[in-house]
Amino acid sequence: MSVQGFWNDADGSAKIVRQLKALKSSVEPWQVAWLKYQELNDLAQIALAEESGLLTELKQGSEALSSQLEKLEFATLLGGPVDANNAILSINAGAGGTEACDWASMLFRMYGCFCQNHGFKVKTIDLLEGEEAGIKNITVLIEGSYAYGYLKAERGVHRLVRISPFDANKRRHTSFASVDVIPEIEDDSQVNIDEKDLRIDVYRSKGAGGQSVNTTDSAVRITHIPTGIVAQCQNERSQLQNKQSALKILRSRLYELELEKREAELAKHAQEKKKIEWGSQIRSYVMHPYTMVKDHRTDFQTGDTSSVMNGKIDGFIESYLKMQKEKK
Repeated sequence: MSVQGFWNDADGSAKIVRQLKALKSSVEPWQVAWLKYQELNDLAQIALAEESGLLTELKQGSEALSSQLEKLEFATLLGGPVDANNAILSINAGAGGTEACDWASMLFRMYGCFCQNHGFKVKTIDLLEGEEAGIKNITVLIEGSYAYGYLKAERGVHRLVRISPFDANKRRHTSFASVDVIPEIEDDSQVNIDEKDLRIDVYRSKGAGGQSVNTTDSAVRITHIPTGIVAQCQNERSQLQNKQSALKILRSRLYELELEKREAELAKHAQEKKKIEWGSQIRSYVMHPYTMVKDHRTDFQTGDTSSVMNGKIDGFIESYLKMQKEKK
């Protein structure tokens, strides 16, 4: 950053500043913890030598440091090559009709609350609303340090059991929605895309009606012909902006595909993708006849469904990341 002319390249300098911020956020907490340890160590020596009434203060300080180190230890679980990146999260309603669309919107709200709790920004890229209620599918860009590292634990099918608000007979229903999370890849050099391999289609944006629907063909769908991967965007103001956002999603999905080829674990994950229906869920959210949220991969569970739906999913994420580290 001290090199002359560094700030002349706006995009390049912004990228370096983000890297610096990420590095500082990793290093500085450990430096603070080390200084706190040294202070407590000195305090312990004084307490032992003088037999003063410092033991209470020493105990409180040690407990606080222990709690801080637990959080820092969790941060070491986010050591993947793209864990620090922004995340592109997609939610798709599965089996269950209107029920599933409503469940997809509930999940979107849950992740919105989680992002708010962690200071992440959420930007809608593509949205298709349900015919009666909820969301058929939605894709959002989540911006924040280690957004992908956290949210990659959410990839899979999520199952809901509840008394349906859409059933006049108040019967219990089971709904499904799938969540996909990929890292945002900003560096073009990491993924080489040949223009001749792309098919670009434009269409009119879909919405709830009225002024929310574009009157021009500004929505963009890009198909990568060799792989069949499709990316689309309709929520930007212009066709060019939608194209740029769609290319960003396509680049990220191609990067993920390449990772799956290189790493046996991710390749296995790709082979085990299942339909969005019974028996394929990674997590169940039960609201009737009892309340429980359980992750079927780690067996982590809680009876506080209200907190979970308000974005308190850190325990599920931490248990998943620890399990993945133990596997490796």
